[in-house]
Amino acid sequence: MASTIVVQGLHKAYGEVKAVDGVSFEVEAGEFFGILGPNGAGKTTTLEIVEGLRKADAGEVRLLGQAPWPRNAALLPRIGVQQQASSFFERLTAREQIRTFASLYGVGSKKADDMLELVGLADKAEVRAEKLSGGQMQRLSIACALVHDPELVFLDEPTAALDPQARRNLWDLLRAINTQGRTIVLTTHYMDEAEILCDRVAIMDHGRILQSGPPAELVRGLDSATRITIETGAIAVDEARRLFQGAEVDDDGVSLTLVTRTPAPVLASLAERNALRGLSVRGATLEDVFLNLTGREYRA
Repeated sequence: MASTIVVQGLHKAYGEVKAVDGVSFEVEAGEFFGILGPNGAGKTTTLEIVEGLRKADAGEVRLLGQAPWPRNAALLPRIGVQQQASSFFERLTAREQIRTFASLYGVGSKKADDMLELVGLADKAEVRAEKLSGGQMQRLSIACALVHDPELVFLDEPTAALDPQARRNLWDLLRAINTQGRTIVLTTHYMDEAEILCDRVAIMDHGRILQSGPPAELVRGLDSATRITIETGAIAVDEARRLFQGAEVDDDGVSLTLVTRTPAPVLASLAERNALRGLSVRGATLEDVFLNLTGREYRA
């Protein structure tokens, strides 16, 4: 099966800043693909080049078998784009917004109204866009990107600034979209989001892809210790340090944490002593992989 997206040797610079520096990747049909990275990593620039919104300095992009640049009108009905910032026509209701977008693709009003139902906005159809909540606006933005039934959907940080409930609801919607056979490319700052939604991810920094693959595979490849947490007092700190000499032991007055690379004997020993109150066991996550690759320094 031919890849839906093929990117080879992509470069884009702004003066001395290399926003994209030799990026290559492929996305298969029906795949949910994530591009992860800190602020300024080059995620959005990469996505805009692939979408045909920006010209690359060098490299090649094939989108559904065609070049997206110069602006390829034949591709527009086949792709849907939801950008970081939602922009809607002033003073139009949600229904008017989606019908306007639909009309640009020759799609009828019924299909537009059905799309509002799909994203859970049927009860907000007569509400003006500027009166919608942040999560509702994101849903409307995605509905506008999907109203013409595209084969490929680009989502640039679709859950940014949403509250946890709105994020979870949007995840359900994105899963449903992907299940219908659409290929989805997502950029996000949220590692839990990528770990749950994406079949594969590419981790970017300084304009380059540092590592890519299925989230679970990347996590398994990280040599990381296991954190075992129990209630303070379940076992004395001095006893824990004596019993588990290869482990780091820390007690903050609420929880006692053991960090070890051999969790099985530690858990067995705690169970023998009936010291499992408040037990929590945490292995490596995609966030650990991300921080290991990109560093922990703060970036505005």
